[in-house]
Amino acid sequence: MATTERRDEGQLSGTTIVLGLLCAGVIAWVLNSMGGEASEPDTPDLATLSASTTKTTVAGAPRDPDPGHATDGLVVRVPKPLALRSSPDGPAFGKIGPRQFGPTWLPVIHQVDGWVQVLLPSRPNGSTGWLPSDKVEHEVSPYLIRVHLASRSLELFFDDQLTGSWPVAVGASATPTPVGRTFVLGSITDPGQSYSPVILPLGMHSETLDTYGGGPGTVALHTWPDSSVFGTAASHGCVRVPSAALDRLTAVPLGTLVLIDRK
Repeated sequence: MATTERRDEGQLSGTTIVLGLLCAGVIAWVLNSMGGEASEPDTPDLATLSASTTKTTVAGAPRDPDPGHATDGLVVRVPKPLALRSSPDGPAFGKIGPRQFGPTWLPVIHQVDGWVQVLLPSRPNGSTGWLPSDKVEHEVSPYLIRVHLASRSLELFFDDQLTGSWPVAVGASATPTPVGRTFVLGSITDPGQSYSPVILPLGMHSETLDTYGGGPGTVALHTWPDSSVFGTAASHGCVRVPSAALDRLTAVPLGTLVLIDRK
């Protein structure tokens, strides 16, 4: 009788262990499917991903859902290479590095818990990507730049107040300035040219030209030695501004939003 009881106890213990393992497996599966603590996001191999830069085209990037809308000024800096995702916790389609023409600052166009959606410097125009909010540095730019193509003017806002307005030259009919939401990507000097002491490349590109003077066709804000062009459509897509405007624009932080419309 004692032998039978010990056998029954052994069978019961084995059954209990099996049931416990099955329950643990079910709980882990439920947590994974719900995005609970047991779920770990994939860690993509950055070496296999295309880099988003002003010189590249990155396939699979989500497009800007509201290209005419101003933001609250939030900008983020990328301190190290990060994967770009097509949605929060979604698949990676590219990567963004810590430097472009200078430190990589990008405007935030949308936020959800733990994630920010940013504009990108790569083609096609209006490309966006999602980054984990805790992996980037956050700042706020009080500036907003608006470019109006029909009136050929540029406006500079600070804390939603208009602080300057100037006539500018925009793209000619064959090489128009693209419309949409972009940002100040960098601030550079080029000793190989004399038309502007400082050039402010934007995160936008010509839709009709692949290159400007050997570069990647990046649209920029810069001055021009012939003031008669201001108020006309004469450029290859860049926005030519008076010297007084450039003096003000060089104070604008990288990542500041630029809205280009047809008005």
